[in-house]
Amino acid sequence: MRSVVVVGGGLAGLTAACQLVRRGHQVTLVEARARLGGATFSFDRDGLTVDNGQHVLLRCYTEYRALLDLLGMSRHVDLQDRFHIPVITRDGRRAELTRNSLPAPLHLAGTLATYKLLSRSDRARVLMAAGLLRTLDPADPTLDERSFGDWLVRRGQRPAAIDALWNLITVAALNTDAHNASLALCAMVFRTALLERADAADIGVPTKPLGELHGDAAHRYLTAHDAQVLLHTPVRAVRATGDGFEVATDDRTLTADAVVVAAPPEATAAVLPADALAKPELLGQLGGAPIVNVHAVYDRQVTTAPFTAVVGSPVQWVFDRTATSGLSGSGLAGGQYLAVSLSAAERWIDTPTTELREIFLPELARLFPAAARAEATRFFVTRERRATFRQVPGSARLRPAARTRLPGCVLAGAWTATGWPDTMEGAVRSGNEAARIVDARLASMATVGSAV
Repeated sequence: MRSVVVVGGGLAGLTAACQLVRRGHQVTLVEARARLGGATFSFDRDGLTVDNGQHVLLRCYTEYRALLDLLGMSRHVDLQDRFHIPVITRDGRRAELTRNSLPAPLHLAGTLATYKLLSRSDRARVLMAAGLLRTLDPADPTLDERSFGDWLVRRGQRPAAIDALWNLITVAALNTDAHNASLALCAMVFRTALLERADAADIGVPTKPLGELHGDAAHRYLTAHDAQVLLHTPVRAVRATGDGFEVATDDRTLTADAVVVAAPPEATAAVLPADALAKPELLGQLGGAPIVNVHAVYDRQVTTAPFTAVVGSPVQWVFDRTATSGLSGSGLAGGQYLAVSLSAAERWIDTPTTELREIFLPELARLFPAAARAEATRFFVTRERRATFRQVPGSARLRPAARTRLPGCVLAGAWTATGWPDTMEGAVRSGNEAARIVDARLASMATVGSAV
C-alpha cells in the first residue's frame, strides 16, 4: 500500500484525500487549524450555528455534488426544481429571473425579454450580448487578458444593464464586478451556468451548516477508511527525497510516496521544494479579494423568500438562515435570521461593525417593510479577507497546473488552473484532478517495483 500526505483540509484537500483512500491508498491529512473545511466552516455564537459565509451551489456543480454523494450529505441540499431568483431594488421595484421549460438557450429568452428592471431597448441589447457570449471560447488565452466590462460596453451594454443584470451574476460568481473581471472566466460562468444547459443554473442552498456538510462529514469518511487526520499541525516544509517526500511539521516528519499540497497560494509557495515550480513567485501575485457577511436576527419573520438578490443597494444577496442556524433552539422561536452576503467587499472589509449596523439595518428595513416593524435582537459581522483570489484580467497565467516539476508532488486548490472560477466546484475539481495524478503516479511506481 502506497502512502500519501495531503497538506490542507479545505475542500480541495478533503476531496483529494477522500478519493485517494477510496482508491486504496494510505492517506494522512494534515491541517494547521483545529477543524476541516477550509473557507467553508461554521461556528457557534450564543446558541446560533453560524456559517462564516453564505455558499450556494448550482446544478452544474457536478463534481461538488458527487463529493456530497460520497460523504452521504446530498440530502442536506435544497436544490431548485427550476432556476428562479427574486430581485428587488432599493426603491421598491420587483422583478425575477427564471427559466421556462424550453431547451437552452431559449430557456432564458422569456425572462430576459421581460426583465422589469431594464428598458425594452436594454433588454434587446442583453439578448444580443447573450447570444454573442455563447460564441466565446473560455479556453482562449487572449480572453483572459480582457475585461468583461469592456466587452459588454463594446456590445452595447449600458450601465443600467450591467448593474441590474450582468453584475448580479458576475459579482456573486467571481467576487469582483464586470469591469474588473476576466472575460475568460465570465464567458465560462455564463456559458456553463446559464447558456448551454437549461437546468445548469438551478440553485441549491445547504440545509445543514457548512461545518457539518463538509468538514465533519469528510472527517468521518476518512477515519472510517483508516486515514489519519492530524489537526493543529502546521506544515513547515515539503522535501523531496530519493524515493519520495518528507513533510515536516513542528513535532514530526512524515514520509510519503506522494504529496498533495492543498494550501492557499502563499502558504503553498512557502512549503514547496524550491525546484517544484518554475516561477513560485507567481503564486504571490494572485492576491486576494474579500467577502463580508452581515448577520441580523429579528424577533419575527420579515421575509418569506429563502433568498433574494438586490440591485441599487449596499445589500447584494439576502439569505434566510433561520432553520440552518438552529434559531428556534436558541430561545427565539418565531424569529428570523438573515445573512447578507457582500462580495467584492473591499469597501466593507475594515468598516467597524457599529457603522455596518447603521447602514444595513435601515437598508433591510427599506427592502423588507416587515423588518422596519421588527426588532433586530442580534447583529454581527463575519469577514474573509482573502475569500478568493483576484479573478481579474491576466490571472490565468498566474494559476499553476496541478502537476509540479517533481513527479509525485501535486497541487490542489480552487486557485490552480482548473478552468473554473474560485468556487466550491473549482476546489473539488482540483482535488479530483490531484487524486487522479497521484493515483497514476503510484500505480506506475508499483509497476516498476514489481518488475524489479
